[in-house]
Amino acid sequence: MNKSQITALTIIFIYMAITVIIGLYVSRKKTKEKQSNDDFLMASKSLGPLTLAGTLFAANTGGASTTGVATNVFQHGLSASWYVIAGGIGFILVSFIAPYFRRAQANTVPEIISKRYGKGAHIITAITSITALFMATGAQIIATASIINVVTGFDFKTAAIISTAVVIIYTMFGGFKSVTAANLMHVIVITVGMTIAMFVMANHEKVGGFGALFEKAKLMKSQDQNLNILSMTKVGGMTILGYIAMYFMTFPTGQEIVQTYCSAKDGKSAKVGSVIAGVVTAAYGIVPTIIGLLAYVCIEGYALGGAQKNALAQATLTFAPPILAGVVLAAIVAATMSSASGNMIGTATMFTNDIFTPYINKGIKDDKKEIWISKIAMFIVGVVGLYIALEASNVISVMMGAFALRSAGPFAAFICAIFYKDVTKRAGLISIIIGTVVAAIWIYVLKTPMGLNAMVPGGVIAFLVIFGVSYIERKSGIESAPEIKFENI
Repeated sequence: MNKSQITALTIIFIYMAITVIIGLYVSRKKTKEKQSNDDFLMASKSLGPLTLAGTLFAANTGGASTTGVATNVFQHGLSASWYVIAGGIGFILVSFIAPYFRRAQANTVPEIISKRYGKGAHIITAITSITALFMATGAQIIATASIINVVTGFDFKTAAIISTAVVIIYTMFGGFKSVTAANLMHVIVITVGMTIAMFVMANHEKVGGFGALFEKAKLMKSQDQNLNILSMTKVGGMTILGYIAMYFMTFPTGQEIVQTYCSAKDGKSAKVGSVIAGVVTAAYGIVPTIIGLLAYVCIEGYALGGAQKNALAQATLTFAPPILAGVVLAAIVAATMSSASGNMIGTATMFTNDIFTPYINKGIKDDKKEIWISKIAMFIVGVVGLYIALEASNVISVMMGAFALRSAGPFAAFICAIFYKDVTKRAGLISIIIGTVVAAIWIYVLKTPMGLNAMVPGGVIAFLVIFGVSYIERKSGIESAPEIKFENI
């Protein structure tokens, strides 16, 4: 390794160590008093708008939003940033329903679903949601390991094992409070560190500033008319609309996001925090895109190799001073680790609340036992995520598949559970099954035609089914499902 790599690696390891220390400190501080499973997994439902916004941003800004976006600059140009910008729009749209999560007196998406549709819908939603979080954890491990691989030269497998171990340790020992505490640090490093680095890198002598960068990018367009690397629309209108629909549908049905909303101290904090997270996310979207552009445009011969998953790391090591490069790469590690830890917490919450307590422990609440079960679940999701990371390679494709399979079916049922008083139990269950099946066929059989995210056709069909079946059943004399009772907070 050269001097730049050694410096960057040192900073990354220091950052990882600080993250683990935060988790252990929070755990030790909390164990001095009696801790319930809600304290461990839900941060005692005490998050204010700023902490909640930081946790939402950090949970959503993972490998796909950093290394994945930079990689896709080769194929989509600057329009690759829409993957992140759409996430910001999604947070703002979801802010209108965010207070309902906190007021529903529930901790998980399946639990909310079960309040109107019963046991069958509860179990199916829990299984699809947990499966999706296994996939999402794997995607974050891929991104983290790819950074360590570039910086150190360690083989990908070794880097993946190290990354997984760090995330498991600080998540298992600290619970959600350690995750939220670490996320405040992550947000600052991700937004401020990477933004400063983007400006410094753009003014490197081999780049010559943003003007020179864009001029060089235009020349690349003249060499290959299909490259069009400065385009903000190349990804296509259908894909952009699909991204927005994906986030709008996956945030209300994604446990790592819903759990944050449910942990708000009140409904207003959930709404304001969601808007803040949306604005920060949308503004941040251009940062990894510009850094990816630097790699393809200014590293000689780099674009000839096609889309490269290490574009962000390679540009950083090439154009940033060693210390700043270490900060930037630590920021990427921060993004991926925070997302992975959120996935682990979400999986543990769903397993204990939606499978262990109601069906294995016969409905008996036992905080001590549930905390241990939650920690075991976190360890398992880390190990399974590691396996997925070693078997797959494309971060965004893994995440898109996870989002679609967990959200296409449950989204319609969730929205109708809150706002549609005439929905029936059977309609909710059938729509969840059919929406999920349609999404799976769209991805794995039809291969995502028109570039349209699978959640759009899956969600549309699910809505048609839930309204249609509810109408038929009510005409047959079947009563609507009992409405959810919301707290006034």
